[in-house]
Formats: sequence, structure tokens, C-alpha cells
Amino acid sequence: MSIEERPWLASYPKGMPAEIDPDQYRSVAAMLDESCDRFRHRPAFTNMGRTISYDDLDQLSAKFAAFLLNDLKLSKGDRVAIMLPNLLQYPIAIMGVLRAGLTVVNTNPLYTPRELKHQLEDSGARAILVLDNFAKTVAEVIGGTTCKHVICTGVGDLLGFPKAAITNFVVRHVKKMVPAYSIPHAIRFNDALKRGARSALGKVDVDPDDLAFLQYTGGTTGIAKGAMLTHRNMVSNMLQAYTWIGPNMREGEEVVITALPLYHIFALTANFLTFVRVGGFSHLITNPRDMPGFVRDIRAARFTALTGVNTLFAGLLNTPGFDKVDFSQLHLTLGGGMAVQRAVAERWKSVTGCTVAEAYGLTETCPAVCINPLDIPEYNGSIGLPIPSTEVNIQDDDGKVLAIGEIGELCVRGPQVMKGYWNRPEETANVLSVDGWLRTGDIARIDEKGFVYIVDRKKDMILVSGFNVYPNEIEDVVAEMPGVLEVAAVGIPDEKAGEAVKLIVVRKDANLTEEAIRAHCKANLTGYKRPKLIEFRDSLPKTNVGKILRRELRETAAPTGAATR
Repeated sequence: MSIEERPWLASYPKGMPAEIDPDQYRSVAAMLDESCDRFRHRPAFTNMGRTISYDDLDQLSAKFAAFLLNDLKLSKGDRVAIMLPNLLQYPIAIMGVLRAGLTVVNTNPLYTPRELKHQLEDSGARAILVLDNFAKTVAEVIGGTTCKHVICTGVGDLLGFPKAAITNFVVRHVKKMVPAYSIPHAIRFNDALKRGARSALGKVDVDPDDLAFLQYTGGTTGIAKGAMLTHRNMVSNMLQAYTWIGPNMREGEEVVITALPLYHIFALTANFLTFVRVGGFSHLITNPRDMPGFVRDIRAARFTALTGVNTLFAGLLNTPGFDKVDFSQLHLTLGGGMAVQRAVAERWKSVTGCTVAEAYGLTETCPAVCINPLDIPEYNGSIGLPIPSTEVNIQDDDGKVLAIGEIGELCVRGPQVMKGYWNRPEETANVLSVDGWLRTGDIARIDEKGFVYIVDRKKDMILVSGFNVYPNEIEDVVAEMPGVLEVAAVGIPDEKAGEAVKLIVVRKDANLTEEAIRAHCKANLTGYKRPKLIEFRDSLPKTNVGKILRRELRETAAPTGAATR
């Protein structure tokens, strides 16, 4: 393509290559193996006072891989769900699954039984690793699914004696954070590692086009769908991100704060894969919602990098003591998942001395598409420039490419674009053209220097603290209630989360209450999907063919006068 077709190349930082080699590594596992060899004696991950080295990561993940293959008899390509918060078990499990030639199904530990059952059934997962705190949910839905093997772990399992026993006792019996559950024949994670140590891990041939991850994202049809991310997809995006931020990194010396959950594609690629590639040392934050505890955890870390979403940055800035943290080594703050607000970005720069580099991506692109140059001195409101080996353009509804400055749908093509949606060829065809262009659903423009600006969303998707929420899923859940005649869900501005869910309900039963709706949503929807506001109306605006006009509802969905949480 010419410079006229890729104007962003003229704005690239000096020396930045326009392309990466997506075949540099045959698989994600090959890259991880190389890093473990290169940085064997460096610390890799730390959590709750216990640190594991790259050598530990290598050996423990090999044991887990051997257990999956030799004890559970899983076969190449089988799916393994991981339902954990950020604990040391997570990177070990991911690497073990990939080394075994299996596919990781990242699973939100806060899923309700309904959400988890769909994901297990849809993915056809053969096994699941789950934290004890969430095992009750697994116990409720495991019967009747293809998932025949359950591996359970406690918060403290890898903390060593006696801290492991004390931590697990406090979590289970003092804080009572583990609801009672019964899963016959469930295996303990530490026992799985012991069993895996009894047999050798043979060589598993993994092809670049094999699936590395089934990464679930909200569905326009009201159900979550799995984006098929191949090893080549993930390797490509890791290399693209590394090429962009690598000149600003020091191999074997980076210390990154990982507060975003590893089951989210942003942290998975940025914090896990990219920083492991350079021998980084990751501080895993298990509960970032405990902001005072979060600040205590990072106070002595002398960290060099931090990734987050707008709500995380704002939460830290508003936590007493954060301004006393040592920021002298911080040289990279990467923001994504949702728009970073100017006021938050400016305050972050004032407190930490580090500019927030805003990035943009999608689950379907592993996720990075655009990143701002790291040498930009101030927040600029753009999502940045397309990263190496990435093409973007702006198209109208008919697929015509629009000129620079014109507004239309942002489309992306590159080696990081997913293979498609798992078992959903029609939905794949709706967003992915035969020549590889992915329609993002975001309305954008590109300026003459190649910087991309998001203007609006074409989709009805609601973006809550960086997580995609699809109205159809919420509406389907609420419509199950016998007292509901009609329902619509829309996004409204929210100071903390960027957007929040508002529910507009037409009653069938005049006695239907807001409290009843909230209780039903709590039982069936993860927390960030639940409505913040609920409003009752006599009718909903519709087209002449009966389609609900969500755009009109959004325009009249101001929170004044509506019920609040």
C-alpha cells in the first residue's frame, strides 16, 4: 500500500518498522519456552508475598501440561476453561494448557450459573480449573455438559508452608468466602502438579493456525460467542505490541503492575505475553477493587509499567496514599478497554509524571489495533496510530472506502484478526469479509496524519469499565420475568465506569417492582451487566415494523427522575 493509503506511516516514531514477522514463533508456547530459557533466574510473577521465577514457571507449567495429557487423557485441540482471578496459578495454567497443545477458554470467575453453563456448553470444554470461591457455580451447572474434569484450587495454594494453609483457612473459615459445594472426583491443583511430575511431557507439535484461545465476547444475538484466536494471531499481536513499546522497555528489568484480570484480552496480551517476552516481572493484583490494599501492594514495587482502564486510573487517583507511591521508575502507562477521560489523563500525568498512552483494540483482534506513540507529551484524545502490519480504513454501510477526515465504520485488517466466531459462520460472515477486513462496529475518522479518532459506536453495545455489554443479553434475561411485557437496555454516561446500563421496562403485571427486577438480574447477570438505572414506561418507541428504537431511548435516557441503585 502507498503512503496515501497508509498515512499513519509518516507519523511513526523514528526507526519504527512498518511490518512484523508473524511467523517468528511457531506458537505462543514456543515464545514462552524461549523466555523461560533466556530469563530462567529472573522473577516472573509475584502475588501475596510469593514470587516465582521463570524457571519455576517452566517447571510448574510442564507438570500441569503433563497432567492434562497423561492423567486426564486430553487430546490436542481440546478446550480447557480457566476460572480464576489474578493468582500465581493463572500464568502456570495458561502456559501448561498451551504447551499441551490444548485451547484456553478464559472464564470470568464472577459468571452466574446461566453464563457459565452457556460458555461450557458452547465451547465444549473438557476440563475446568476453578478457584474454590467460585466452585459452587461450577457444581450447579457441570452436569450435562461435556466438561468431565474439574480441578479446584485455593487462594493460598502456591504460597508455601505455612502461609498456604493459613491463607486458605482464613479465606474459607474466617472470611467465609468459599460457599459450600460438592463436585465428586474434583482434583486439587497441587495434586495435579504432583501427578504431572510423575510422567514426562512429550513434544507436542502445535501449528500456527491451531487455536490458542477461545476468547468469549458479548453476542449481538444475546449470547456470548467465542472469538477463535490462533497461535499466529496471538504471536502477531504480541510482536506488534512489542515492536511499538519495545524501544521504551529494558529486557529483564521491567516491573509491571497487573491489576486487570488475565481473563481479559487486554491483560492477557499486554501484561502476560508481551512482558514475558522481555523477561518482565509482573505483580499480580488479585482484588484491585480493594483500592487501599492495591496501593499498599504497589507502594514498594518500584514499578516501571502499569496498564489499566479509565476507572482503574480514576480509582487509584482518588485513593489516599497513591500520591505517595514511588513513581520514579514509571515510564509506561497504557490505557485501553474504554475511552480514557481527558481529566483523568491530565491528573494522572500530574501525579505520576507519566503520560497515559491510549490504545484501542477488540477481542477479535487479540486485542491491539492502534496505540498512541509513547513520546507524545500530553493526552491527545486519539486512539493512536495503527500498529505495524495493521491496515485500517473507514467504510460506509455499503463497504465503500471513505476519504481522510470522513466519518464511517472503522475496519481493520492484519495478522491479529481472529479466525472467526466458534461454530457461528453466519455471525463471522457479518463482520469478517472474504478479503480479511473486520468491521469493528465503531464509528471513527482518520486525520491527515493517520491518527484515528472514535466518534461513536454503530453497535448498540454498552462499554462498562472496559467490558462489552450487549443489550440483547440483558433484555433476554429480564424478558423471562412473567411480569415484563417489553424491555430495552441502553447505555448511559457514567462518571466512574464510562457507561452504565439503563433498563426501560413496560410492565405486564402492575405489581412488578424494581427490587424484583434487580434480584432477577443479580441471579443471572455478572455485576457489570446489571442495570444501574431502571425506569418504567407505558410503551417503548418502535419503527413501523416493530423494532425498538434504542437510539431514541438513549437520547431520552438521562438519569434524572429514574430509579437509582
